[in-house]
Amino acid sequence: MPLNKFTCTDFRCLASAELEFDAHYNLIFGPNASGKTSLLEAIAYLGRGRSFRGAPTQNLVRHGASEFVLFGKADTGTRETVIGVRNSREGLEIHIDGETVAGAAGLAEVLPLQIVDPDIHNLIAGGPAERRRYIDWIAFHVERGYLDQWRRFRRALKQRNAALKENASHDALAGWDKEFVETGYEVHEARRRVLAITRPALRDIGAALLGSTVDIEYQQGWSTEKSLAQVLTAGMDRDRQLCATQAGPQRADLKLVYDERQARRLVSRGQQKLLACALILAATAVVQSHLGRALLLLLDDPAAELDSDSLTRLMAAVVELDCQVIA
Repeated sequence: MPLNKFTCTDFRCLASAELEFDAHYNLIFGPNASGKTSLLEAIAYLGRGRSFRGAPTQNLVRHGASEFVLFGKADTGTRETVIGVRNSREGLEIHIDGETVAGAAGLAEVLPLQIVDPDIHNLIAGGPAERRRYIDWIAFHVERGYLDQWRRFRRALKQRNAALKENASHDALAGWDKEFVETGYEVHEARRRVLAITRPALRDIGAALLGSTVDIEYQQGWSTEKSLAQVLTAGMDRDRQLCATQAGPQRADLKLVYDERQARRLVSRGQQKLLACALILAATAVVQSHLGRALLLLLDDPAAELDSDSLTRLMAAVVELDCQVIA
């Protein structure tokens, strides 16, 4: 079970809360504006180090308080791990088993989780950054060393873009081109491998939720007819003009196909939600299988924009996953 115990202090409207969770299903109920979504947000923050609602820290600290504190005990499959988060104007502090750690990656390793919330349709209708984060989340948990590869790639991209802004010489750019291409292919190949193992789960869950064929295609971010190095060379003048690298994995996207249609353009908002849920549940299934333990799935108002039949199919698919659910 991912999360055994959870406490929070001064998070949004919650002065304090302490809960112990069942291994399977947990329901949070109460009147409107009582803090149900805030509690889910706090739990998600403990596993991600950020708000899934995109809120800045000052909006998360309860009025009149100077900081919020989150604490949890998570079962990692072999032992119980204690995790804690404190955030204030001084910044984010993360503790795992009493040790201070840098960055939120440690939280994600201890408490891997996914969320179905009212904005989940943005995974389909929103920009490609959302879909890149989706596939990178799976790769982080499934591909050994992926986080280091991704960080090296982002560093090479940042340095190349800085060189473009400074109108650096050809030789200076060539140095970063080599690093960019090498790390870019590492990220690219890891994403392709992850998608290959995710597609079967997506097809099965998509069929259960929508009763039709659902598939996904990876658009790599540069022409498939040329190598990344060739594309960089051919696009150098444009990159210099725009002061930014226009080709590479940072431009990748996922094309979701539903019933032979491109889902982002041709389906209703309710269908977009079911498609996005299929993506989230497929990712959860793949990572659960790889890690060999149940993940945490948070459900915030899953009924929004769904009719009763669609909601029934969604809940049946959630039950089939056999993960820990807090709703």
